[in-house]
Amino acid sequence: MRRTALLVSATLLTGLLPFAVAGPASGADDPAPVPVDNFEGEIPFANPPAEGIFTWGSDTDDPPTLELAARDDAPQGEKVLSGAYDISGYGGFTHDFAFDKPAHDWSASKGIRFWWDGRNNGKKVNFELKDGGANGEASELWTTSFTDDWTGWKQLEIPFTDFTYRTDYQPVGGIDQVLGLTGMWGYALTLPVGGADQFAMDGVELYGKADQALRANVVTDAAVYPVKEGRSAAVKIAVATTGSAPIEEPVTVAYETAGGTGESGKDYTPVEGELTFPAGTASGTSRTVTVATLRDKAGENAETVPLKLTVTGAKAPAENPQVVIDAHGLPYLDAKLPVKKRVADLLSRMSLAEKAGQMTQAERGALTTPGDIASYDLGSLLSGGGSTPTPNTPEAWAKMIDGFQLRAQATRFQIPLIYGVDAVHGHNNLVGATIMPHNIGIGATRDPQVAYEAGKVTAAEVRATGIPWDFAPCLCVTRDERWGRTYESFGEDPALVESMETVIQGLQGAPSGKDLKRNDKVLATAKHFVADGGTEYGSSTTGTYTIDQGITKVTRQELEAVHLAPYQDAVDRGVGTVMPSYSSLDILGDSEGPVKMHADAAMINGVLKDRMGFDGFVISDWQAIDQIPGDYASDVRTSVNAGLDMIMVPYAYKDFHKTLSDEVTAGRISGKRIDDAVSRILTQKFKLGLFEKPYADTSGASAIGSAKHRAVAREAAAESQVLLKNAGGVLPLKKSQKVYVAGSNADDIGNQAGGWTITWQGSSGKITDGTTILEGMRKAGSAVTYSKDASAPTDGHDVGVVVVGETPYAEGIGDVGNGNDLAFSAADRAAVDKVCGAMKCAVLIVSGRPQLVGDQLGDIDALVASWLPGTEGDGVADVLYGKRAFTGQLPLTWPKSEAQLPINVGDASYDPQFPYGWGLTTLTSVPGGGTSALKALAVAAAVAEKAGSETAGRAIVTKARLLVQQKMGQTITAATAKPFADADHLLLTGRYGQAVAKLTAAYRAV
Repeated sequence: MRRTALLVSATLLTGLLPFAVAGPASGADDPAPVPVDNFEGEIPFANPPAEGIFTWGSDTDDPPTLELAARDDAPQGEKVLSGAYDISGYGGFTHDFAFDKPAHDWSASKGIRFWWDGRNNGKKVNFELKDGGANGEASELWTTSFTDDWTGWKQLEIPFTDFTYRTDYQPVGGIDQVLGLTGMWGYALTLPVGGADQFAMDGVELYGKADQALRANVVTDAAVYPVKEGRSAAVKIAVATTGSAPIEEPVTVAYETAGGTGESGKDYTPVEGELTFPAGTASGTSRTVTVATLRDKAGENAETVPLKLTVTGAKAPAENPQVVIDAHGLPYLDAKLPVKKRVADLLSRMSLAEKAGQMTQAERGALTTPGDIASYDLGSLLSGGGSTPTPNTPEAWAKMIDGFQLRAQATRFQIPLIYGVDAVHGHNNLVGATIMPHNIGIGATRDPQVAYEAGKVTAAEVRATGIPWDFAPCLCVTRDERWGRTYESFGEDPALVESMETVIQGLQGAPSGKDLKRNDKVLATAKHFVADGGTEYGSSTTGTYTIDQGITKVTRQELEAVHLAPYQDAVDRGVGTVMPSYSSLDILGDSEGPVKMHADAAMINGVLKDRMGFDGFVISDWQAIDQIPGDYASDVRTSVNAGLDMIMVPYAYKDFHKTLSDEVTAGRISGKRIDDAVSRILTQKFKLGLFEKPYADTSGASAIGSAKHRAVAREAAAESQVLLKNAGGVLPLKKSQKVYVAGSNADDIGNQAGGWTITWQGSSGKITDGTTILEGMRKAGSAVTYSKDASAPTDGHDVGVVVVGETPYAEGIGDVGNGNDLAFSAADRAAVDKVCGAMKCAVLIVSGRPQLVGDQLGDIDALVASWLPGTEGDGVADVLYGKRAFTGQLPLTWPKSEAQLPINVGDASYDPQFPYGWGLTTLTSVPGGGTSALKALAVAAAVAEKAGSETAGRAIVTKARLLVQQKMGQTITAATAKPFADADHLLLTGRYGQAVAKLTAAYRAV
């Protein structure tokens, strides 16, 4: 699923009006302007926490380029800030003040102004202020915009009163939701999208004298006040000022209940009156207005009672608060009724617009206003990768989502939202959460219990922050490690993927769905249906991607055997949702050519829903219907008719809602199809218990990142380590040894966690809590010397450990050929050469896929595939120092060269560096006995197979594998590799006798 870190998005603010442009606004007695930026070089280009100007964007090519350019026509000084941009998603730049210094106080000024070099392009530019909070990246955002509709330099003046509070990307609940101006951290500009252009600006400064009469705001403690029929709602109305100074003039608030769907005198007692806050009233002072509702004993849907506020002497709230009399007495609200009856009752009451809303999913940061949740009857919100509350804490997540759920209570039937996130290896958007190894490492454990426990911990941490839905697991069968999503797969063998689907029970609980109401379970998502792991290299047409979102070309037999097989198991396990792939499917021989999966009715309706019996709902991927050929109406029509039930339209939720309704009205989508989709969605909401408990149950929040949860991740990390080579028994290390540690990934929590960690693409460095591999080694061993680039002297050490590999990426950004390859970096290669040339050495490869070792393999004594082990580097140290034995096995074939790709178990031609299933051990004793032992094991395997004893069968085949590996050593040939790899596939499919026979063939071929 494509996700973006929604820092600032131009599409979010389209409702804002342009502010006033230059004019003689300043009075004669105004103070001198206060410079903010002169752009003469006094402010550097630098990233937080230092003071500086920095760029950002939704993708690698979206941040603008900036320079301080000398211009003869500069309005102030000699230089201006100029730049170029070509933005497809969002992009802009920010000036943040230094985090280690006090925030600035702008409360004495009237507003902010600057010079802008107009290009008369008619495009809107958004301007934001950063107010309050801990620093510039944890502050409230206040915004306005202007339209570039002139040519040449013009000075724009913006009174602070023109800025509105950004509700979409904020510290949860706001710091105080008042533009205080006493703790300012800088400003930001979001540049226009849709075409290359340039800009220039100069002379940012504060101007004028603050107008105390315009600095007062009237606010309410909530926008929606749900109340049971017959009870009263208390609306708290407060006055607040910028700078928190007492108000200088009286503020009056006239109030009255008016409008709405509730009937005055029947549903509520009307109220009317006036509140006065006299001059000198302290900022934050509040008064309460009580609205009493009336009981009439009849079953009803929810009814709204707006409280109209008329404010004199201050700014009125952005919206009038509304009391909502809860729906009551209707069958769908009866938790004792079967879910099927509740769904049927609710569906029978809903309008087309309400049904269309349930089928709509928006990105939480893209809401123009939170009121849109009720206005469009939205069924779901999501957080894309990096779309987080500020601060990024469990409490903030819960408060944010509760705020959204409160808005859904203002709808007729109070249908709760279902909120979703990509928790693909733990609650990976949340700082401090337990981050598991990525799926490729889980596959390497060959331990279904590890997958189950990882899912269980993930579910508990996700649900404790108020989120009931996880877009995981990925059931892709990766067939080409050049794919940037390789690490999201459990492996290249469908049998291995199926064996790891215990993760679904870890996430959801029982297949029946009876556990979904628990506060430690979430709805799971099988993705990406179907064959996303089989896309052909060079087939992608998405940007600079080379393989991701491309075309999978397979025979129908290959499709069934390799890619479809894991989905039947997921359906049998009761998985609640399924997400189609961005990719296209081309079934060879059917003459249809490639079909986008989001448009493939034969696969979604025909195979998934009809043949497999999937009864959950199908959720689209991020903006994926936009890739279907045709106009937008065609995209909507085609995808819904193909079987999609909910559409992820992160920014286009308004357009989608209208288009879907129009298509149904026109008869191009049937009412029956809509009812089926909405029924499926409502069924899962009822199963999750959201109607009874829509708000976060945070009782489990104390376990997030706990020692108990981290112990599970530590064990998973340890079991995921695959020992590829161990000449001379270099591993395990001894505590008495002096160890020299080097390499780019030895001490980097971000690199070892990989993509989809805190942000969509992940990033290097100390991005969350955890233990690096180096830190784990220091705790586990004795004398450790660390030199990242191996520049420190190597003398006097017994053994070296070089930790190398990849830096984080996600999806097509990580495709080989898209700025990536499978080779070590020059720095990593140099570190390996130096350390392994000076002493016995072990090389750990921290990566999301195999890396090409090439001619360095002969110089390396021990080689370990560490994959992306997550936040618990202690687990890696556990096997390095022998606290646990190496037991991991390759979930992917390890190639000798890129020219071999794709290479997979079962290929007719198979000559890898290390075969699928390979994994040496550091167990104290390895089975011996040669061919006679293998004969005995073959007999025992046949007995276990006949008895259907999985535990015994696995143990027997494992003994045979270890025996054969010991003889093969490092003399792996095509003759030995192919039967060896085939044996592991046979083991996973329960054919233990045949597996031992294949291993025997490999033994004899050595």
